[in-house]
Amino acid sequence: METPPSSSALRMADLPPESLPREKLLRDGRAMLTDEELLALFLRTGMQGCNVLELAGRLKRAAGSLAALGSMEAAEIRKLLPKGIGEAKAATLAAVFELGQRAARENVQRQGIHNAQDVYDLLVGELRYEPQEVMVLLLLDARRTLLRKERIAVGTLTRLLVHPRNVFGPAILHHAAKIIIVHNHPSGNSRPSSQDIELTKALYRAAETLCIPLQDHVIIGASTPERPKPYYSFAEEGTLTC
Repeated sequence: METPPSSSALRMADLPPESLPREKLLRDGRAMLTDEELLALFLRTGMQGCNVLELAGRLKRAAGSLAALGSMEAAEIRKLLPKGIGEAKAATLAAVFELGQRAARENVQRQGIHNAQDVYDLLVGELRYEPQEVMVLLLLDARRTLLRKERIAVGTLTRLLVHPRNVFGPAILHHAAKIIIVHNHPSGNSRPSSQDIELTKALYRAAETLCIPLQDHVIIGASTPERPKPYYSFAEEGTLTC
């Protein structure tokens, strides 16, 4: 069980009324809250010498980004700040982020996949923290509605071997009008390797031959100061075609 906060732990009630996240949300709407204020609503209490908003900021910095924090399991969240995040807080945050990701996936599945951000929203929770490279095939109909999602290859930490038949066999079987391939880079660096580029070229050529367009190849990684987007899209970067 989570250790109760000491009497000196700073709670929401210890903050000035005008800065209380709950009151601000009710008054101004959820979009007006900072990441730290939203996290504080679920953390509820701070720790010795650190109020709840400061604890939320420390947690986000320890994770590296809000997206990284949102992809972690409860045990991983707890390890970030073991003196400030107990089992109950970690479990609450993990559950909240999972609900958000499920809502995003449901929205993508209902409205269709129209860009790389939709692909990222659909698969980041599944792929971002895989310890090895995994390739997922998305089969779409003519209106870009998701027909099927299949894992078609699992590789080592740094290498993934994929044959075109693994991609186009399911596409033909399930009458897909378009396809998207997606894989992760466990390192977090979403830039494509030379093997990624060669694979994309080979699949693009095969797609043209079979008249099943390859809409994109998306690599899921992590955001960095140099590359804010946590993914690489061959279509967006103009590198999809041969």
